[in-house]
Amino acid sequence: MTAFLALVSKDLKIFFGDRRAVIMAFVAPILIGSFFGYVFGPKPAKEQGKVRVLFVDQDSSPATNDLFASLGKDQALEVTPSALEYASDAVRKGGAPIAIVVPKGFGEQAAQSLFRASAKPVLTLLFDPSHQTEAAMVRGILTGQVMQSISKIAFNSPDTAAKALQTMDRADVDPAVKRFLRSVEEFNGRPRARGSDDAGITVPFETKETALTSRAGVAYNAYAHSFGGMAIQFMLFMGIDVGIGLLLLRERGLWRRFRAAPLSKATLLGSRAVSATLAGMLILAAVFGFAYLVFNVRVEGSFAGFVGVCAAFSLMTATYGLLIAALGKTPEAARGLAILGTLVMVMLSGAWVPSFMFPQWVQAVTKVVPARWAMDGIDAMTWRGLGIEDAIAPVAVLLFSSALFAAVAVWRFRWDEE
Repeated sequence: MTAFLALVSKDLKIFFGDRRAVIMAFVAPILIGSFFGYVFGPKPAKEQGKVRVLFVDQDSSPATNDLFASLGKDQALEVTPSALEYASDAVRKGGAPIAIVVPKGFGEQAAQSLFRASAKPVLTLLFDPSHQTEAAMVRGILTGQVMQSISKIAFNSPDTAAKALQTMDRADVDPAVKRFLRSVEEFNGRPRARGSDDAGITVPFETKETALTSRAGVAYNAYAHSFGGMAIQFMLFMGIDVGIGLLLLRERGLWRRFRAAPLSKATLLGSRAVSATLAGMLILAAVFGFAYLVFNVRVEGSFAGFVGVCAAFSLMTATYGLLIAALGKTPEAARGLAILGTLVMVMLSGAWVPSFMFPQWVQAVTKVVPARWAMDGIDAMTWRGLGIEDAIAPVAVLLFSSALFAAVAVWRFRWDEE
């Protein structure tokens, strides 16, 4: 045990003696976690990013002027008038994600198209293919605003219903539709009181958005997820350093000296795992301590569950390093493969982007990734506010992964270079 503790102490001194490694392990996750938390977290309306939309109005009718004004009032959009050539060039070159092109005669044609199923005018939506999400959002907003602006014209212009009736008198149209249009014509001819509500057809409901967590009063804190994700990423990189360090020791012949001492392979590798686990726990404590003090990140769920997830993930990171050392032949070859594997693991864990945004088949694949369980466990114990029972599965998966990695490492570890 004395030799074991001495080896652990030696590893910790080496780790904290490397200033660059300490900065990367402690400072990098704090800075990047702060950035992602700010970007994805809720912000005041004046700070929220808006989708830039170029509005090409080739009609310049009251309906399209009203449409432009209505779109401009939407908090999610920044609408700017534009010429067609400029808008097309801006979208093509990435200067603007979306442009709306309103053709000439759109106002009058759209108003009459409310009463017929064919010959409808076409609004053109030009969009950057890398901004399909924004395009879908603008399409939905545009539909509602067009309905409101065009229906205002249709139900308040004395000519719209009359022109539609003239068209229908020349066609085989359901008499009920004609009776409806005559009622609209009569409605438009009524005397209007000053200040009357003539907003046209509007959306017949309002929405109330409620974000649900496990307990009332526990709000989503984007910093909790981003700090957890960045801590997981940089701890896995620390695991790479553990493995590469072992390969360097073997390359320098130090493991041959250790073998001459009365120490078993399990003792030597175990001391390395314990020291790396302790370093990982210190990193997590520092990262979440900073998040607690600066960004009000709280362990809203079980504190014991949170500690359990952190400890299990720290141990998994340490044994991941041992696995790299056991399977790697040279430090140079092992580093490249380990970095690639780590980045894939971090990506699938949901550390960069929440896993619910992945396609369904990718979400199924992530269930075999230990880092995914660590991310879910940290989320559950922090902003989700879940109980200790929801930490059992993540801890179990992480401990199983640790045991598997350690077993393979002890089995495959080579004392000498081949």
